[in-house]
Amino acid sequence: MGVDLIVKNGTIVSTAASYRGHVLVRDGRVLEIMVRDDLPPAREVIDAAGLHVLPGLIDPHVHFRVPGLEYKEDFDTGSQGAACGGITTVIDMPNVVPPTATVEAFQAKAAAARGRSYVDYGLYAVIVEGNSDQILPLADAGVVGYKIFLGETVGAIPAPQDGEIIDAWRIVAQTGLRCGVHAEDNGIILYLRKKLQAQGRTDPLAHLESRPAVAEAEAISRAILFAREAGSKLMIFHMSAAEGVELVRRGKDSGVDVMGETAPHYLIMEAEDMVRMGLGSLLKVNPPVRSREHAEALWRGLLDGTIEVIGTDHAPHTPEEKMAEQPMGDIWKALAGWPGVETNVPLMLTQVSAGRMSLNHYVKVQAEGAARAWNLWPRKGHLGRGADADITIVDLQREGVIDKDKLHSKSKVTPFHGFRVRGMPVYTIVRGHVVMKHGELYGDPIGELLRPIV
Repeated sequence: MGVDLIVKNGTIVSTAASYRGHVLVRDGRVLEIMVRDDLPPAREVIDAAGLHVLPGLIDPHVHFRVPGLEYKEDFDTGSQGAACGGITTVIDMPNVVPPTATVEAFQAKAAAARGRSYVDYGLYAVIVEGNSDQILPLADAGVVGYKIFLGETVGAIPAPQDGEIIDAWRIVAQTGLRCGVHAEDNGIILYLRKKLQAQGRTDPLAHLESRPAVAEAEAISRAILFAREAGSKLMIFHMSAAEGVELVRRGKDSGVDVMGETAPHYLIMEAEDMVRMGLGSLLKVNPPVRSREHAEALWRGLLDGTIEVIGTDHAPHTPEEKMAEQPMGDIWKALAGWPGVETNVPLMLTQVSAGRMSLNHYVKVQAEGAARAWNLWPRKGHLGRGADADITIVDLQREGVIDKDKLHSKSKVTPFHGFRVRGMPVYTIVRGHVVMKHGELYGDPIGELLRPIV
């Protein structure tokens, strides 16, 4: 019997090994991986000789801005960027308008995304004051997890009181799902920002000084204590500070099911680049990019398993909102974040090429880690028999330059404009369907809403 698709002659990469072989796909699932060359007939064949064949890569932290903020991004443009960036699955954040805080809001968001995405997608719900009664119904509706914003950021969604968080997480524990936190202490941030503004500080580094590492550490420490009390699963989103790495490591050692996520910008950039490279507001993000010492601590945490996930925090804004024409102006006026889903894989493969991490470990943190964290495993995150045939094929030798004007996002603003990269995705395959070929979109938007496996 024939198969639908064969990806042949590539170097297949798992978290444990790399070897020459062929991936056989039938009905959207991995049928088997063969190392013999006596292949069956196939409707479609991709010759991956000289290329590396990875499990479909996952970006578990995107803001596609649907509903209510489509002028910044939507599932059409965001998913096009994901597909062209080698990402096969995204998980979308809940700070939209209205916030994804009720079953009705979840269903409206799912309806708005339906038929529009080139990649598969999951949706988070947000926990806010007074919506604990929605936690179980949202799980039944199909959210992959929850989020609480402990610190002020884009969307200005306040956190519940501490006692309510613990009660909410006791309910989350019943679902088997995980709650992630934006971990920054609001009291520290608001005090320091007011102080700096009173001093007349408007320079880019004032943003960093208003959100010090201790603000992140305080929030992470509190979240781990609450998760231990509630018996719930925890994710620390977009970790930026050395102190946070140590706290997550201790939390794991104490038996709390806490996982860490970081982003490429925290590993690659440093705060001084806001001035040294003239990036200013283009590099403004919450939490902020910090010093090289913090980046090195994040690398250590990534390599020793303390940090198990890479997500981009893809957060598009208009050039006006990012002050793209005057990045060294009043830093308080610029919004935080930029589109990252399309640039992530080339940036991280460049780090692989530079020897910062193995390709096997990259698969662990960009595919398996997110799939396990958000209950998508074993459907996603690997190329084992029966898994979805999500495949990212990369050319580790291919070089290029990141060009903001070629991004598929509605936002053409990135601090990585002009960066030289080595290692690029050349095919993106979602459930056996090719959606990107040699940098160009291919086929139709066949992405589906994912339900967690619990």
